[in-house]
Amino acid sequence: MKKETTKELEEKFQKIGQDLEVHLEGLLYSKPINYWDYIHTDTLLNLQLPRTSFPDEMVFIMYHQINELLFKMILGEIEQVAKTENVEASFFSSKLMRISRYFDMLTSSFSIMKDGMDVDQYNKFRTALTPASGFQSAQYRKIEFSSTELINLIDKRFRDTIDRNSSYENAFEHLYWQAAGKDYKTGKKNYTLTVFEEKYKEEFIRFTQFYNTHNLWTKFKALPQAEKENKALIKAMRHYDYTVNIKWVMAHYKTANHYLNIGGKTTEATGGSEWVKYMHPKYQRRIFFPDLWTKQELQNWGTEV
Repeated sequence: MKKETTKELEEKFQKIGQDLEVHLEGLLYSKPINYWDYIHTDTLLNLQLPRTSFPDEMVFIMYHQINELLFKMILGEIEQVAKTENVEASFFSSKLMRISRYFDMLTSSFSIMKDGMDVDQYNKFRTALTPASGFQSAQYRKIEFSSTELINLIDKRFRDTIDRNSSYENAFEHLYWQAAGKDYKTGKKNYTLTVFEEKYKEEFIRFTQFYNTHNLWTKFKALPQAEKENKALIKAMRHYDYTVNIKWVMAHYKTANHYLNIGGKTTEATGGSEWVKYMHPKYQRRIFFPDLWTKQELQNWGTEV
């Protein structure tokens, strides 16, 4: 071992009150790591537990598990921006483009769902998935919370009138995805939304308390004026916004339409949601960074796809 390396290791372990010699001795007994141990391949390949005997249900399960892994990667990139003080435009841009590449992959991968499952099989095994719904992805909700201010996630019907100083609790009750399981006239929530909130609502509120002032949009607006005018950063912001809230959403929408709109008859989603108006961007008009778009672009949001 080189003397410089030994010295650096000694300094590293001294900082945490550890004896380097003990750690080196431990290396005598430890086994070399293998790919399958590092990736936990056996565990990963045994996480698929279909509820039916239809082969294409495995495609459905694994596809969504891959999505959740990518969501975790996206949240990791956003967290780095959120927790970096005095963030620079170049760093901001690089993280946004990483995130966009993940979403580009998510968007293109919908062909696996759209063209990779038998329609008849899907419409049989999906009944065994009731009342689970894709809107119950907690990680995706966190991506939204950490990308923009809560006002931009409020249901379009209430966005202009809700008190912007409203409590997290009240804002939560008016988030756009509540429409997937809530009758706003009666306030009644379906089972899918109720159990989702029981599991995640408190966690979401804690999460938004931090990201209310550290989300990507707020971090951008806090940059020095010269940084906010950085063309590469603006391009990256717009690309991310469009990729998530139009391209990815529309890929999802078209896939759902392929399976649930057969012969002109629209079928309910497994969670019972009115999925057409819930998913299509022209209805909810979810926009993370509204000030970066022209008036005409905002008016036509989601209508040109």
